Amino acid sequence: MTLTTGPTAETAPHPPVLGVRATARITAVSRGGTTVLPVLDGDGPFELRRLRARGAEARVCVVGAMSAPLGGDRLRIEATARQGAELHITSAAATLALRGPTTAAATYDVHLTVEEHAELRWQPRPLICAAGSNLRQTWTVDLAPTARLVLREEQVLGRTGEASGQVTTRLTVRRGGQVLLDQEAAYGPDAPGWDSPAVLGGYRATGQILLVDPVFEEDPPDVHLLVGAPEDGQAVRFPLPGPAALVTAVARDGLRLRQLLNAVRSPRRRTGAA
Repeated sequence: MTLTTGPTAETAPHPPVLGVRATARITAVSRGGTTVLPVLDGDGPFELRRLRARGAEARVCVVGAMSAPLGGDRLRIEATARQGAELHITSAAATLALRGPTTAAATYDVHLTVEEHAELRWQPRPLICAAGSNLRQTWTVDLAPTARLVLREEQVLGRTGEASGQVTTRLTVRRGGQVLLDQEAAYGPDAPGWDSPAVLGGYRATGQILLVDPVFEEDPPDVHLLVGAPEDGQAVRFPLPGPAALVTAVARDGLRLRQLLNAVRSPRRRTGAA
């Protein structure tokens, strides 16, 4: 006689599905006076499309192939601009973080590498944090000393008439192996004081543009503060050691946020063009 003391292979419960695991990879290489894309590998919710080139710059659009990120998802994008390459990455639509089948946080990690005399422009549409969502987003950027970078990130906290979801962001930028910028922010119901006057107050959209360019060593951007009607929002541009400049803004909604960021970003070079 056989005594069964636990679940059999047929009756044992399946492990819970914790979410989608997906990594997309992009590599740009300078070849013959232009930039080519030998690696363009989408995965999961990331569909990668080549856009028409602009001069020597290769352009890639990230298209969402499914709803993501949801709770429990583990998403990652790796993009590398090899020596002398020019790469511009955008997205077809805003990223919408939603409540998932689990209460676990979703993660969305972006790793960018820019080699000598290369340029990378990371300029996707905003992230919208719907009520009940829980997201941890990170950017890790490694720059060569002669690399150029434009990194734009925008968050809209809740859809129209909706409470904010939970979002934590971390941006770490290294230039020549030395830390240029390392910052973290948290918004939403689990972040104490996030909607107080010391942080966002009544605003529900926030974002920044990081500009890194060797030209700033000789000609750093000046400080530019843009303050209009209190209900419209505020923005400021200020230089960082590096050489770099950071533009930050808060606004009532995503449209006004984008207008403020564009109004105060550096106008000098092509890396500052809209």
